[in-house]
Amino acid sequence: MFAWWMLRHPTVLFLSTLALILAFFLNPVTPLARSLPFSLTQVKNYGSFIFKPAQHSANMPKTPVYFFSHGGPDVQYNKKHPVYPVLQAIGKEITQKVKPKAVVVFSAHWQAEPNEIHLNNAEDTDLIYDFYGFPPEFYKATFPSKGSPSLASRILSLLSDAGIRASGQKRGLDHGVFSGFNVAFAPDENPLGCPLVQVSLFNSEDPDAHYRLGRAVAPLRDEGVVIIATGMSVHNLRDLRFAWGSSAPLPYVASFDNALKEAVEADPAVRQERMAAVTRRPDAKQAHPWMDHLMPVYVAAGAAGEDKGVQTWTLHEASMAWAQYRFGEVAA
Repeated sequence: MFAWWMLRHPTVLFLSTLALILAFFLNPVTPLARSLPFSLTQVKNYGSFIFKPAQHSANMPKTPVYFFSHGGPDVQYNKKHPVYPVLQAIGKEITQKVKPKAVVVFSAHWQAEPNEIHLNNAEDTDLIYDFYGFPPEFYKATFPSKGSPSLASRILSLLSDAGIRASGQKRGLDHGVFSGFNVAFAPDENPLGCPLVQVSLFNSEDPDAHYRLGRAVAPLRDEGVVIIATGMSVHNLRDLRFAWGSSAPLPYVASFDNALKEAVEADPAVRQERMAAVTRRPDAKQAHPWMDHLMPVYVAAGAAGEDKGVQTWTLHEASMAWAQYRFGEVAA
């Protein structure tokens, strides 16, 4: 009787057959499903990702830590800029070689309180267009992402254990994240494919406080999470007027960027001290009139622990420097 009824209702028969086919393809235990890309085999669980801390083992190498010089909101549209292929290559390194379970990002564009950290604990958020005077299409930018309340809870626990006051809230991704991530993790070409949780900086210029912040979340590296901090190695918007029409760097750009490189690449035993000294250089306030774009590199260095840092690329341009850093090794 049931078979006869199904034959008399071909639409129901078609939909039922389609459901069975999809169930087979999306079942991660089948050999065929395991050979399919993330977008088919894992997307059904992506929105309900449950982060479970894992014990570090030889089979789970510690993830590297990254610092992106992210540029302005135009970086995702300016494909001719030298940084564009650099960010693309870093993004592919992360998705194709590191293959993180999740990403935690610290952006120069979110400073919470002088002595308190905020983080996004929502699963779904919008973007924050925190810039002014750009073409209308810049305010239509998108970046697909999902948060992870369980990972946010894990971060809150780590911060509490380190004596750092912190609280969760729902907040969208600012352009310090989505502009550069749209290059590194272009949705159509190299999707990130894992949950993304943004954490604030302190609203301060204290390099040691930010170094300790990075150290507090360092255990995430043993749990398959990649930590990315985004800012600029030199960032002086006020002096752009002096370089108008020319990309020739102002004198302090190279001197500060080079000093930062030397400090970041120092032996980890003395790195925190060397990096703190950089903020007291005579050219520091020229390079960073307010050090919001510099503090993320201290978070990255703190999260690196005993792993060395290396500058993978830089560019001196007008009143900006675009240094990119990686701490730790990428597993073969």
